[in-house]
Amino acid sequence: MKKYIYILLVIFLASKTSANIKENIVLNLKNIENVNFNFEQNINGKIENGNCTIQYPKKIFCKYNLGNQKILVSDGKSLIIKTTASYYKYSLDKTPLNYLLDKEFLIKRINELEARIVQKKFINFKFTENENEINVFFDINNFNLIGWQTLDIYQNLSITYLSSVSFNKNLERSLFKLPDRN
Repeated sequence: MKKYIYILLVIFLASKTSANIKENIVLNLKNIENVNFNFEQNINGKIENGNCTIQYPKKIFCKYNLGNQKILVSDGKSLIIKTTASYYKYSLDKTPLNYLLDKEFLIKRINELEARIVQKKFINFKFTENENEINVFFDINNFNLIGWQTLDIYQNLSITYLSSVSFNKNLERSLFKLPDRN
């Protein structure tokens, strides 16, 4: 009998811990209007880094530390990747960023999914949306977003790590203005 009570207690505490983790992450996300961070991005082995600002919902501005002055900008509808030599425009809803930049969507999915603890340091939620496999990672200590991993419809693996994260800064409205072609 003691054995069954112990098993039930362990199951109850494990589910309670998972629920508390999710509640803390959701509460954290709800309190964030914008986030600024340095990043390191690995796309199929090619590593780039820089700084990004996300403003919810669905706006992002990233400046890469590259000689070609690469920037990535979304106004919530379109996504532009511009360098000194190229200009690419995508519909945001055709990219994995569409889901990562939508905190209400993330909150909904987090509430539906089981949290997975990775190396006792990270909390991971994994989901597939419109043929995009997305892993979102949070810090186990402060429940802040610390990165994501996506696998797009072309099977490109993109891993993004966040550092020096700050929240709810005053932002220039023009930051998310789509740049003109070269």
